[in-house]
Amino acid sequence: MPDDVRRPAFDKSRLPSRHVTVGPERAPHRAFLYSMGLTDEQIAQPLVGVATTWNESAPCNISLARQAQVVKKGVAAGGGTPREFTTITVTDGIAMGHDGMKSSLVSREVIADSVELSMRGHCYDALVGLAGCDKSLPGLMMAMVRLNVPSVFMYGGSILPGRFQGRDVTIGDVFEGVGAHSVGKLSDEELHELECAACPSAGSCGGLFTANTMACVSEAIGLALPGSAGAPAPYDSRDAYAEASGQAVMELLRQNIRPRDIVTRKAIENAATVVAAAGGSTNGGLHIPAIANEVGIDFDLHDFGEICKRTPYIGDLKPGGRYVMKDLHDIGGVPVLMKALLDGGYLHGDCMTVTGKTVAENLRNVVVRQGQDVVRPTSAPLSPTGGLMVLKGNLAPQGAIVKVAGMANLRFSGPALCFDREEDAFEAVDRRRYKDGDVIVIRYEGPRGGPGMREMLSTTAALYGQGVGDRVALLTDGRFSGATHGFCIGHVGPEAAVGGPIGLIRNGDMITIDAQKGTIDVALSDAELADRRRAWQSRRNDHQSGCLWRYSQTVGNAEKGAVTHPGARAETRAYADI
Repeated sequence: MPDDVRRPAFDKSRLPSRHVTVGPERAPHRAFLYSMGLTDEQIAQPLVGVATTWNESAPCNISLARQAQVVKKGVAAGGGTPREFTTITVTDGIAMGHDGMKSSLVSREVIADSVELSMRGHCYDALVGLAGCDKSLPGLMMAMVRLNVPSVFMYGGSILPGRFQGRDVTIGDVFEGVGAHSVGKLSDEELHELECAACPSAGSCGGLFTANTMACVSEAIGLALPGSAGAPAPYDSRDAYAEASGQAVMELLRQNIRPRDIVTRKAIENAATVVAAAGGSTNGGLHIPAIANEVGIDFDLHDFGEICKRTPYIGDLKPGGRYVMKDLHDIGGVPVLMKALLDGGYLHGDCMTVTGKTVAENLRNVVVRQGQDVVRPTSAPLSPTGGLMVLKGNLAPQGAIVKVAGMANLRFSGPALCFDREEDAFEAVDRRRYKDGDVIVIRYEGPRGGPGMREMLSTTAALYGQGVGDRVALLTDGRFSGATHGFCIGHVGPEAAVGGPIGLIRNGDMITIDAQKGTIDVALSDAELADRRRAWQSRRNDHQSGCLWRYSQTVGNAEKGAVTHPGARAETRAYADI
């Protein structure tokens, strides 16, 4: 902006930061700000939180600190004073397959809560949030909608694909490699070569797993700048998006456009549509309802399922398809996927976004390039319905979810083989203690029962690595990684810990899954289930104190997003209005 063009000053009388910067009684507060090098002018400007989930736990988060510095430049250029802070993240790839995975979903709530507390405690006026690994994306978006101060979300970017034996590979291939190794399909040397090659850069897992699924959601729901989800983490172009995100949040502050102006029922439907069309992670069916809860909008797993039924599957992305997030970026990114859906009549084009423009306005000049097959037109989809299916039946009265992207057979029937924790199931799989046609049941892994609703990628990937992914089904009240594919049904509710039917079945009970009809049933009469329920006894898990215990006392059903508080329905005043 030229020096002779002055933006109007912000009116502090309507901003939260007035509580720590304005008036003689705030002299002690300003003293702390002066001690950090802030000037009178900077203290008089809006204070903007720049929150990241930076850490050295995994490649997903390692580049966020650098990107945050550029966001801060954008905030400053837009007339704001950036204040950087960090929060935790639990990286699923490292937490996977052991007790540490119980921390994963819990971290979503801790991230949202900690960002809320930091923003409230320091009276920041706006928020830019940067996230990398799976739960950190919905956690930050939940905080934005909960606080309702002008906010912009920015994804840290995906990892570049690795190369192994002449093909692109991701971390999902390494998990499947463990199964292949267990049956002699990969040697020790080959498995080591694969693990060394699969993750060649910073960034989140490269396929359309949970992180990239929720990155797509960030654009589709309107909280992120168009195109910002696609660029891989190492690309310098991420800096341009970072600076633009900082400037965008200041413009939102000027126009008083808040997250709840953006995240409407239609926007939530857009987010679910994009997940369904791309064959994204089943975790989308958990996180989108959780975001909706923060707005006070009723949107549950079944609403998600209805959108999946009417949305064509057009994104040929791993694990169900062939391509990784970088390939989507190379043809124009998430806007291309959204444009194909908008042209087909599947998106609400009138939703507001953080650009200050509508979805349709943002996509006006986007072209779906001819000659590429990463994203198909809706008139020629991979399948006429979405890559995910919500199931319901006497085994899952509250519902369950399966990723059908890339599956040829959509029906499975077989005897139950029951385990009460993932470790026992993985040991049985590793030692081939199952038969073709079995339905492996892993229970007491739900939100309350785990507690924490673990993902089961180690077990599902081992089955695929052993070459039986299409001959065995897996059923759990826990979750699956976005890297999971095949007949793997998660989020079964009610969960075993509260006496749900999944906790009542026994080895040999016949289970039938029909992902075309959307049903999941066990061949037991209502009377037999009632008799078993009367004989059923609740059990204590191993976490009777600390964070996991507290989570188990407050968390709700997976059907509603596994949330831990009533959301905006019970709210009397949003933080933005203090």
